[in-house]
Amino acid sequence: MSNNKGFSDTSANRYSLALYELASETDVISKVEANSNGLLKLILNNNEFKNLIKDPTQNQDTLNNVINKISKNFNLEILFKNFLNFLVLKRRFFYVEQILKTFIEICSDKRGELKAKITSAKELSPEEINKIKDELSMNFKSKIRLDYTHDKSLIGGLVVQVGSTMIDTSIKNKLQQIENGMIEV
Repeated sequence: MSNNKGFSDTSANRYSLALYELASETDVISKVEANSNGLLKLILNNNEFKNLIKDPTQNQDTLNNVINKISKNFNLEILFKNFLNFLVLKRRFFYVEQILKTFIEICSDKRGELKAKITSAKELSPEEINKIKDELSMNFKSKIRLDYTHDKSLIGGLVVQVGSTMIDTSIKNKLQQIENGMIEV
């Protein structure tokens, strides 16, 4: 089982890099990245589409028709549409979500952005998220690509991770540290 997962990770990385190189050669990286983000949102928000993708027995003609309809409705970049059809042809469309996420990470890395993840106990407004992003950009002297999640189990505070640096100011973490200290005594 783990060999199959390794194969899918390797394949996804290769396809993502190939898409980046093709988009770079034809100078459509920003359009393809926007299309990738849009398709990922569609996968996230539409269970019927997600189930269609995840069904390995799905007919290639059906998948190609769906891609063509999406392309027409969302005015996809022709390179991106052809890439999706190529994935169907190679029976790799099952991995499209992973491939597109990796592609977006490659685009971010090539722009020199650092990946940051913030988890907060309270729901943050877009203004608060942008303020944190700006602060992190100043502190790390780099552009930041921020992933934000809300987690009520933190009770209070934030968990911030930028690259390999993690700052955990959550009450949950502090309570865990107190508990560990009591166990050691």
